[in-house]
Order: sequence, then structure tokens, then C-alpha cells
Amino acid sequence: MNLFDQVSEDIKNAMKAKDKVALETLRNVKKFFIEAKTAPGANDELSDEAALKIIQKLAKQGKDAADIYIGQGRQDLADEELAQVKVLETYLPKQMTPEELEAALKEIIAETGAKDGKDMGKVMGVASKKLAGLAEGRAISAKVKELLG
Repeated sequence: MNLFDQVSEDIKNAMKAKDKVALETLRNVKKFFIEAKTAPGANDELSDEAALKIIQKLAKQGKDAADIYIGQGRQDLADEELAQVKVLETYLPKQMTPEELEAALKEIIAETGAKDGKDMGKVMGVASKKLAGLAEGRAISAKVKELLG
């Protein structure tokens, strides 16, 4: 079952369970999936890889929005965003721990022969491809700066 069908099935399950947060979140995801499927050149298809990127983007937006709400003293709205992010994260691959990320980046740095901060672009190019979906770009970037700095 591809991700599009899985989300559709989970929408039905959320309706039966009367889970409003999951239902609202999954309907929003499906809306983005349908937009991607009907975009020019998509040929009415959506690969799981493209679907995962959409979910990752939505999860990141939710986390960013929650941070903004917390900064403005609106914990109630932040909690709503984080509840939706939790639903989205069930579809994402397991994120790397900081220790796993550091080990993977040390390998990539050795592989690319990077020595200092000037080589950050080289390392980030390889790391972004290898670690896509396993760690946030912001975390990768911060750790690379730390290791090369």
C-alpha cells in the first residue's frame, strides 16, 4: 500500500475513532497529496518519496509554528500544532539520535576530506543527500559547523 492509500485509509479510521486531531491533520495531508498529483507534469501519480517530502515539510512547518506560538505566549495553539506534528511523524522514518548523526557526519567528513569551515558546502551537499529524512537540515548544519569549526 502506498502512502497516499495509507493516508486515505487512516482518514477512515480517524473518522470511526472520532479522532479530530488525526482527522484534520490527515485531511490536510491528503489535500497536499492531491495538489501534487494534479500538478502539471505529475501524470496523476505521487511517488512515496514525493509524499514523504510533503509530510516532512508539513511537520517542519508545524514545529516552526509551535515555536512562534510559544514565543508569543500561546501555549494552547502550540499544543495544537505539536499534536498535529505527532500525527505526521507516524509516517516519517525514525529520526537519528544526536550520537548517530555525529557518527554519520564524521564518516562523511572523512569521505569528502573536509578540513575546516571552508569545506562546509562539500560536506553539506553529501550529508543532505545521505541523511535526507533521517535528520533535520538545521541539525545537520549545526553539527557540521561544530565538527569543522
